Order: sequence, then C-alpha cells, then structure tokens
Amino acid sequence: MRFPIFCILFFCIASSSSAQSLSDEQADSVAHALIAQMTLKQKVYEIHGHGLIRFGLSAIFTKKIKPSEAGGNKKLGIPATVFVDGPRGVFHYKGATAFPTTMARGASWDTELERRVGEAMGEEVRAIGGNYSGAVCMNLLRHPRWGRSEETYGEDPHHVGEMASALIDGIQSRNVQACAKHFAANSMENNRFGGSMNMDKRTLYEVYLPHFRKVVYHGVASLMSAYNKINGVYCGHNKMLLTDILRDDWGFKGYITSDWKYGLFDAQKGIEAGMNIEMPGHEVYNMKKVKKLLKEGKIKEQQIDTLVIPILRTKLLYASRKDTMSFSKKLMGCDKHTALAREVAEKSAVLLKNQDKILPLNKEKVKRIAVIGSVCDVHETGDHGSSGVRPSYIITPLEGIRNYFAGTSVEILTAPVEDTMSIRLICDKADAVIIVAGMTYLDEGEFIGNGKIRDRNNPNKKSLGTSLGLLAIGGDRKYLHLHQKDIIAIHTASAANKNIIVSLVAGSAVTVEEWEPEAKGIIETFYNGMEGGNALARILFGDVNPSGKLPFTVPKLESDLPPFQSFDSAVSYGYYHGYTLFDKEQKMPRYPFGYGLSYTTFEISGLVVPKAVVTSWESVKISVKVKNTGTRAGGEIVQLYIHPPQNTVEMPEKLLRAFSKVYLEPGEEREVSLTIPYDELTYYNTTTNKMEPLKGNYSMSISNCSDVTTPLRKSFVVR
Repeated sequence: MRFPIFCILFFCIASSSSAQSLSDEQADSVAHALIAQMTLKQKVYEIHGHGLIRFGLSAIFTKKIKPSEAGGNKKLGIPATVFVDGPRGVFHYKGATAFPTTMARGASWDTELERRVGEAMGEEVRAIGGNYSGAVCMNLLRHPRWGRSEETYGEDPHHVGEMASALIDGIQSRNVQACAKHFAANSMENNRFGGSMNMDKRTLYEVYLPHFRKVVYHGVASLMSAYNKINGVYCGHNKMLLTDILRDDWGFKGYITSDWKYGLFDAQKGIEAGMNIEMPGHEVYNMKKVKKLLKEGKIKEQQIDTLVIPILRTKLLYASRKDTMSFSKKLMGCDKHTALAREVAEKSAVLLKNQDKILPLNKEKVKRIAVIGSVCDVHETGDHGSSGVRPSYIITPLEGIRNYFAGTSVEILTAPVEDTMSIRLICDKADAVIIVAGMTYLDEGEFIGNGKIRDRNNPNKKSLGTSLGLLAIGGDRKYLHLHQKDIIAIHTASAANKNIIVSLVAGSAVTVEEWEPEAKGIIETFYNGMEGGNALARILFGDVNPSGKLPFTVPKLESDLPPFQSFDSAVSYGYYHGYTLFDKEQKMPRYPFGYGLSYTTFEISGLVVPKAVVTSWESVKISVKVKNTGTRAGGEIVQLYIHPPQNTVEMPEKLLRAFSKVYLEPGEEREVSLTIPYDELTYYNTTTNKMEPLKGNYSMSISNCSDVTTPLRKSFVVR
C-alpha cells in the first residue's frame, strides 16, 4: 500500500497552488521512490518518444503542429516530456512569433535582451501545451558556409555560452525545460548523418565543449546529442561525451535526448553510453529490444533505472514549480512579443561601413528612394527545416520602407533584380538606393530532400540527386559571396547613383570584395524576423542607432578560412578557427570579430584591476568607464580579451573572456564591471587528461572589437 500513499503525496506537492517547489534533494528522493515502484514496461516508456504519427500528420495537413511527447504516466503522477522546437520561435505553429535568428541575436551581444526572448519563447511553448523547448542551438560556427550557422550565436565559445545561458534563463523562468543542442561539434550540415568530426582532445575540450560546459553549470535541464560522429563514434552512442564528460566531469543531473530519427541506432550502445531518451519514436528503445538485451545478459535493468532517474527528477522539479502567469493561446504572436521581435532586429543589426556618414539618411530631404535586390521583397525569416516558424505576417524590407513613409509624398521605386535597364533608370532618379541582397532557405539551412542524404553503412556514397544538388533545400552554402544577380545589381545601381547602401541578409558571413568600394553604406541584418522590414527602415532613417557587433570574422577571401568539405565523411577540426586563426596566421580580415559601427561615438577609459595575482580559483574582476561622446543615444559593447602566457603550451594570441553591452544617452558615462571566472583560465593537460589552470603571466585588453588597438591593457598573474 506504500505506492498509493506516495502518489497522493506527490499530487499534493505538484498541484497545490500554495505548495513549495521541490528541491533538488526532494526531486531525487521522489525519483528514486518512483523507480522502485515502476514496472519494466513503465520504465521503457520513459526512455522513448511517442505521438510521432500525430506530429507528422499535423505537420503535413495543419498549420498548428502537435508537439511530440516522450514518457509520462498519469497514474504514477509522471508528466510527459512535451517537446516544441525551435530556435527562433515555436516551430510550424501558425501565428507564432518569428524572432530574428539566433545568429542575429548573437550579434546583439545583449544577454538581458536574449533572456527576454527566452521568456517569450517559453510563454508560447506553454501556450500550446509544451514543457520542453528545443530553442537553445549553440554549436560553434567553425566556417560561415555551414548551412545551419543561423541557428547558433557565433564563432567564439565564451560568447556562445553566455548568450545561450541567457536564453535558458528566460525559457526556464516559464517552467519550461530548455534543451541545449547539438552535443557536440555539429558544425557542418551536408555530412551530419554519419560524418565524423575528428580532432585532438585539446581542440575538443578547449574549443568545442566550453560553451556546453557553461550551460550545464548554469543549470540547463537537458541536452540533445548530435547526429555526427566524433573521432569515429556517433555522439548518441558516445560514452565519453554523455557519461564521462557530462555526468562524471561536469556533474550534469538532467537528461539527454537523441536528435530526431537518426540520432540513435543501437539500443545497447545508447544505454551503455548514457542516452536517456530516444526521440521522437521508439525504433531503438522499445520493449522488444530491451527485453532481448536483458535476456541475453547484455544489459541490466539497473542500467535502465540509471537512465530513467534523471528524466523523472527533472520533470518532477519543473512540474512542482508554481506558475506566476497563465499561458493562454492569445500569447502566440501577441503585440508584446512582436514588439520584442522588432526590438531584437533593431539591436542586432551590424553597421559595417558608413562612408561620408551616409547613414542615417535624412528623412526630411529624401524624396525618391530606390529599393532593389534579390530579397528586398521576399517573405524570408530563414531556414524552413526544424527552425521554421509560421508567423501571421512578415514585413519585408520594401514593405517596411513603404510603411515608414506611408501618408507622405516620398516615392518608393523598385525593379526586379534581373532587370538591369529598369534598375539603372530608377537609381538615376533616386536620392538614395537601398539594395537588399543575400540568401534564402534555398541556399542554407537544414538540408532537406533527396531521400536518404547519407547511408551510415557507406558514408562516402551519395545519391545521384544529392551529388547533383537536385530536389533539396537548405544545406551548406556553396560559396560566401553574394549571388551573381545581386552583384550585377550593385554594379548597375552604382553606375547610376553614388548613394548606395547594401543590406546583407544571410545566416553568417558574406564576403564583399567584388563590390565593397561601390557601397557607401553596408549593414548586416541577418534573417531578422517577422518585423525585420520595419526595423530596417527605422535604422536607415535614424529612429534607431545600430548597436550590433559581428559574432564572427568576415574574411576577404574564403581561402583564409579552414577547409570546408561539405559532403566528406571525415573532417579534421583544427584547434584554430575564426579570429584565433587569423591571429595565428597574421591575416587581415575584412571585418574582425566583434566589429560594428554606430551613429555616435564612445570612449572607454579608466581600466582598474583590483588584484594583480589570482590564486585558489579566484575570479579576475575589473572595471572600466564607458562614455557616449557623440550626439545620439546608442549602445556600446565592451569586450575583454585575455592574452595567455605562451611559454608553457601553445595558446591563441587572445581569447574573449567577458563582455557587456551598455546603452548610453549623449554625454552619459557609466562604470562597467567585468569578471573572468577562474575556470576560463584553464587548458586541457594532455598528460593528466583534465582541464587545469594555465599558470603564468597574462595580459588583458579592453576594446570594442577583437582588433585590439586600445591602450587599455593590464597584466595579471595566475598562480
């Protein structure tokens, strides 16, 4: 009779509006008590997904997708895991808010803004009945041709980890379990099924894992494994990743889900590795296979218990928490959320060039504006794969500019991107030319099509359709430059008009060498969400001061980047990429990591380092003063780079270790405090096989981009 009494006690805790949330210790106790009462069938039900047919049918035939579920038992008081993608808003649900993509939000460098985005995403997940969000995409941008680059925050592990932690805070504040993905080194798309990302341990631990470690320490509820292999072992079967590192080293207490459909192939290997839940179905973790493994003595039931307990404790923790608001479906795409989407688009745009201070345009003087380019009037918010969103409307750049001048005498001219004669005519008449150029979901994103993209038993074999690039959407980009039609349009427009402004739309970096001298203004807006057109207009005409900074390095030549073999079954990931590679090889980028201009000016001064010697896992704390020395309100991003000692082990010349965004009125000055945690002054010791402090003499630089030319430089010692 112990079990019914326990159930009553749990329901009292979980459902009472006056009850306190379970503590970690209580959740552990309840989970262990529950597992002792569960049958094998009930346990196995917790480690796989269900409702796949309902999910698929809703995706095909409706505009309001039904979330996919895993586990759950009403009699035992166990809630189901109800999964809702994706990284820029609720996946495939008609009327959801379409926020700018993760990369755009990474360009904001604004953790408080990202926390607010997380809150809104969590609210919309709850509004459709979800409790588990797949929004936290945080793989490192190794190369800007990566098709899903738009789904992450950038190239630097510290920056990615900080932004992802902020999103997690927002999502989990709404009692939604956040899922960080894809663990790990999932930074190529076309070869993601079966491709092996090969690297040494220093590269793995120091480059491709720190941002995941950060969110684990920050309290993320769950992680999702990656499709790819690391050094020949599938991530979903990888005990080193899922148990040795996550559980034993980092102390992770949440649960791990497989990436969908092709993230788990072998039940025994998955169980032994520590994979908790197969999603979204049960082709691998089903009763028949589990019973067979038990009967043959290949696994023990205790191993199933070990998988189930973290699932139970995490779900019970969240189910016991009291909501502070209701979650009506009226929240989907509500005014508050769409206003936030516009604010994010405004604060994430990166001004790359502003020759002769052409921007902001004087809205009192312009009478005729030409708006052209391949994506100037395309309803484009990014990838159409698992991050796809169906908002109730999308404001294109052309629509945004028309909206801005609605009711005035300003004339907005446009012409098809291929019609060079019409472009020449309208640009000749215009006071300014806005060219919106870039990519669409056909160029980059989750690779969809061609049936089976890669045969895991023969990873070098590709279907004819895949080889020819037919019938697919998304995937890795073929090149970094603009499409030829946009380049021709820029040349044509600049021959007729000198006031050319180019707005770039893409998941990450676009090279500009073919046309950069012809543009007086260049601004990167990424895929900037449902309100992107309105945001762009407000930036161009000075209602908003752009304050974004690049979360990646823009090269002059693609050959300056690491090799990128899109379909190769095995790829070598080197220790250096992005700005660390440019530093090492002493190459000059077109635009450095952390770069971005403003309509105002800032001064950073007064660097103070209270303690010059750091020992015993102390943090390095510093402060600086930031002053707006211009005539417009604006935002500046203070970036702290450390320069590690070079006499012990090989290290990058510099590494980002802290940043802060501050918004200031003209003439306003504010003190900014920054902290470098001691565990970010470490390296992977290949002799002891663990992360250890890198002791020695450091220096630090405070700057507004990675091209450090500032005199603000101080030294400190780690002992």
